[in-house]
Amino acid sequence: MSDIDTNRRRFVGWASAGLAGVAIAPNVVLFEVAHGRAPEAAASAKVRWWMRVDATRCAPDCSACVVACAKENGLPDAKVANAPQWIRKVDLKELATARTVSAPVMCQHCANPPCVDVCPTGASFKRADGIVLVDRHSCIGCRYCMMACPYKARSFVFAPVTGQRPDVPRGRGCVESCTLCVHRIDRGGTPACVEACAAAGHRAIVFGDLNDPGSEIARRVATEASKPLRPDLNLAPGVRYQGI
Repeated sequence: MSDIDTNRRRFVGWASAGLAGVAIAPNVVLFEVAHGRAPEAAASAKVRWWMRVDATRCAPDCSACVVACAKENGLPDAKVANAPQWIRKVDLKELATARTVSAPVMCQHCANPPCVDVCPTGASFKRADGIVLVDRHSCIGCRYCMMACPYKARSFVFAPVTGQRPDVPRGRGCVESCTLCVHRIDRGGTPACVEACAAAGHRAIVFGDLNDPGSEIARRVATEASKPLRPDLNLAPGVRYQGI
């Protein structure tokens, strides 16, 4: 067993005891669990973050959202073998009419996430505001969550991690997926893909708090038809699509 595997499994034991870190001297902590939010401002169930994708405005030859995601989160080029992809462009075909549209697919941040249900260590978890995340410290790389996700939205990190961003902890031997740029959201920002899509002139992606009746996404969901991918699974995804 490698040192990486040994250290990760040792942490799982500490985490199960409820420890947030290991003190090696007074006021010195070896590591802490990063949950993507400031400790003084915990995620609130009063907020429900949602994303809405208008496939009719998504250009098939545009990859601005994919490029922005990789840059923001320190991901390798998608052309690299086994490179993690947190968001990808796919072609969706309507069987009845053969009509095809292009749209980005990422973690759908389900209200009933199967990835959380199957995780044996609790590394996959859902915040009170609906964002589904992976705690890389307690992830043992079993990949049960990857098999459980019907959207194929999770990736396994095979290669050593380089160029890591301070706000986006990643680790070899862990599973990871779209976080909705939680580090931005917790500071009052928006996901990088949303900004990139708007900058490209498409404005196909809208993001916001569904529980805020004055938000754009709440108004759009209330007045324009949209639906989740695979509604038959009853997972209540936090991402909806128009035009599919």
